[in-house]
Amino acid sequence: MKLDNFALKRVITGIAFAVMLTGAAAAGTRYDDGWAAYERGDHVEAVKHWRACATDGDMWCQYNLGISYLEGQGVPQDYAEAVLWWHLAAVQGHASSQSNIGVSYERGLGVPQDYAEAVLWYRLSAEQGYALAQYNLGVMYDAGKGVAEDNTEAVKWYRLAAEQGDAEAKHNLGLMYATGEGVTQNFVLAHMWFNLAAAQGVEGSIKGRDLAAERMTSDQITEAQRLAREWKPKASQ
Repeated sequence: MKLDNFALKRVITGIAFAVMLTGAAAAGTRYDDGWAAYERGDHVEAVKHWRACATDGDMWCQYNLGISYLEGQGVPQDYAEAVLWWHLAAVQGHASSQSNIGVSYERGLGVPQDYAEAVLWYRLSAEQGYALAQYNLGVMYDAGKGVAEDNTEAVKWYRLAAEQGDAEAKHNLGLMYATGEGVTQNFVLAHMWFNLAAAQGVEGSIKGRDLAAERMTSDQITEAQRLAREWKPKASQ
């Protein structure tokens, strides 16, 4: 049962696009030339280089060209064109592009709004270990958008994202532990996750941590603080 004094908001409005990638193992000279132009503020020249290698099928160039259309840098802003280039990269397995297509479907930017389609693309990316998509997929299960509401699944994906350092996922995981939704109620772990999220500036996390502390012994608080100090992010699985 949800506790009255834990009527905190989950972070469910932080759905965000992945941003421009600074480098890629498989990218070639055109990609690098594009990035050099981007860094010096010449977005038109960056787009010129990325379009050339994107047309040749380079998924990293396709991804960054999509970001250029998303942000209107070097080209007129065009969400549909952004999705087109991300799709070309996504079918090659590019996780950030898959996640961004999910955001596009969730928001209805460049494509008709379709929560079920958003879940499909988030899942493809999340299963590759991409933390932002894991968080977004957790939100979809938490809110019952595009899938049946399932707190256990929400916890699963929040945990995977939180373990990689996603701040909003840490907050939401703390709230799940505090309320016992989708997981056995545990104030020590709630305090730990809220504490970690608070350190990254997530709104409401300090309040959540302090509310958890009100229901804990001093030994439990000490233990939660130790866990937070010793916590280290994991690499994507």
